[in-house]
Amino acid sequence: MDRIPILRMGETLLVTIQVDMQDQTALTLQDDLADRIAKTGASGVMIDISALEIVDSFVGRMLTSISGIARILSATTVVVGMQPAVAITLVELGLSLEGVKTALNVERGMELLRRSRLENVLDH
Repeated sequence: MDRIPILRMGETLLVTIQVDMQDQTALTLQDDLADRIAKTGASGVMIDISALEIVDSFVGRMLTSISGIARILSATTVVVGMQPAVAITLVELGLSLEGVKTALNVERGMELLRRSRLENVLDH
């Protein structure tokens, strides 16, 4: 079974998905990320899917689920690098990735996470 590496960059966990996600790989990633957020206290999760050419409904639901779990653990999730064909497929499948923030690239994703951290600091 493939495990997707999770890298820590300051307060952000970075996940770069470079293999087509099988169902078990997606479930393992969900568990691994929840564990790493809890252990590190990360405030952000960036998931780079730029290498994915196909995202099925299961993987789309997993991205939504990962984002929800991260939110409950006080972390913001941003999905970056979505290919236009993937976006079209998700819309055609009726998956809007509710609650998932998206950005075109890593730079814009980091900016979204920075702004989210600032908003959280100002709210508390």
